[in-house]
Amino acid sequence: MDTAIWFGVIVLAVILASVWWVRHRATVRERELADAQAESRRWMERLGGQVLNLVGTNEAAKQALADASERHNAAASQLQQATSLEQCRLTTETSLEGLYYVRAARTAMDMDPGPDLPDLSGQRNAGRVTEYREVDVDGQRQIASPEPTERTPHYYPGGRVAGKPVPEGWYSDPWWKPALASGVWVAGSYMMMSAMFMGMAGAPAYAEGAGAMDGGAGDGGDPGGGDAGGDTGGGDMGGDGGFFDGFGDFGF
Repeated sequence: MDTAIWFGVIVLAVILASVWWVRHRATVRERELADAQAESRRWMERLGGQVLNLVGTNEAAKQALADASERHNAAASQLQQATSLEQCRLTTETSLEGLYYVRAARTAMDMDPGPDLPDLSGQRNAGRVTEYREVDVDGQRQIASPEPTERTPHYYPGGRVAGKPVPEGWYSDPWWKPALASGVWVAGSYMMMSAMFMGMAGAPAYAEGAGAMDGGAGDGGDPGGGDAGGDTGGGDMGGDGGFFDGFGDFGF
């Protein structure tokens, strides 16, 4: 009889411990989600403040601010639907993309761009435009430049688009946008990217001509080759003590 009682006590204790653990994990998840939503909201609001307070004075700055505004709208929509840590992370990534466009606009207007931002997903592997290039492919002329010019008013912060690396830089046309929207590159784009970036020191994925064709050498933290993977600031998006401090002087 004593054995049966002790067995019952043990079973009851296990059940109570299990219930406590489930409730505890649910509370922790709710707290983590609330913190992530608050962090995403802070970045989105910083982007919104920049978009509202800056006015482009030239074509490059106007275009960059228009892209920043589009990113702000997208982040606001994402945040409304964010019910998981991953969705919050993607929202923060979208806001960071917008802040890169803000930095580009400030640069185009000869203003201090402000503090550096954490790397975007895939940005490091994609590299950046380090020299002026002008190519003709199928009768279409495309230009890339490391700096904004009258002929290159379209900025891209760098990253992977539909699995292919697009270096950070200024371009004559936003040739990556169709693939960004559809997730598919047309065949002519491969030829253009190869001609544009072949051998460019700042674009390592194209240094030997293979990156554009095979999707690059990998990014060590870019899950599934997506455009919003896990490389943002080395994964340090939590709290106020990491990469995200010190942007207040410029309204970021």
